[in-house]
Amino acid sequence: MTTINASPETSMTPDRIRSADRQSPASRKASVARVSRQGRIRGGNPVPAAIAPARRDILGLDICDLGWADALAFAGERATMPFGQSIIVFANADSANRMMRDPDYRAALSRQTVLPEDRGIDLAARLLHGQRFRARLAGTDFVPALLTYIAKPMRIALVGGHAATLKKAAEALSRHAPWHSILPIADDAFDRGQSDAIMERVGAINADILLVSMDSPDQEKWIDRHVGPGHARLVLGVERLFETLSGEARHASPRRFGLGWLSLPAWSASRRRDTGTVGPLFLYHVLRYKFSGTKAESKRPEMAKAGSL
Repeated sequence: MTTINASPETSMTPDRIRSADRQSPASRKASVARVSRQGRIRGGNPVPAAIAPARRDILGLDICDLGWADALAFAGERATMPFGQSIIVFANADSANRMMRDPDYRAALSRQTVLPEDRGIDLAARLLHGQRFRARLAGTDFVPALLTYIAKPMRIALVGGHAATLKKAAEALSRHAPWHSILPIADDAFDRGQSDAIMERVGAINADILLVSMDSPDQEKWIDRHVGPGHARLVLGVERLFETLSGEARHASPRRFGLGWLSLPAWSASRRRDTGTVGPLFLYHVLRYKFSGTKAESKRPEMAKAGSL
């Protein structure tokens, strides 16, 4: 395992950590990397616990407004709690369009903690509330950063992806954060009728974190239906996560995550979407919602959760 030396002079205060949220994307990733490494060295969270963010109403769905540092602190805290369960998913323009036509999908999202992922959601926040989210938290970037951030060894279960992809993703995560146990459970080819049996296997290994990355557009509905108490303290649903980690995502191009000692394959679905234009259907939904008079700013401190406490 790589040893990194840190001196008191290089320790980051909470104010310096939060300043990363105002930096350029490249600078922010480097700052998040330093936060992650120092959190591991010092054996604790560099930001206060009990994060209670505001939530923005985007098309009738509450989406959490967190900077990178606070998002990592929140997820890390939930993963190490002795009880309860939190489910985190990532909203983008495509998923927003889907929830406008699928009430069951919207209902599933409403029971999960939703983070903003792409430019479309950021634009919607500006149009509806006058300001963007503190950060766009792409799931394919967030998961490697979170595993670096969490100092305590975790048992991490993986469900989804093609068989070879799942194996490569597990190997990449093991190299990236070798103090965690990475445990592939099932690829995406399993019969959906066996979903409960798959989750029994997750419960049997006593997983702390469950990563779900499925080809199905109904990934969040699958999580809502089949993931429950005893299936990890923290669950993250991230589209195309395993393809990204394994380097098999389409249009892949190498880049560094800036997370210390490992250079991971570098493509993210959210980053690809960010380089394009926001679709007219999504803009129609946002503008229609804005002028319907139904939007409301939500500042409830409690977080959306699934499972039991």
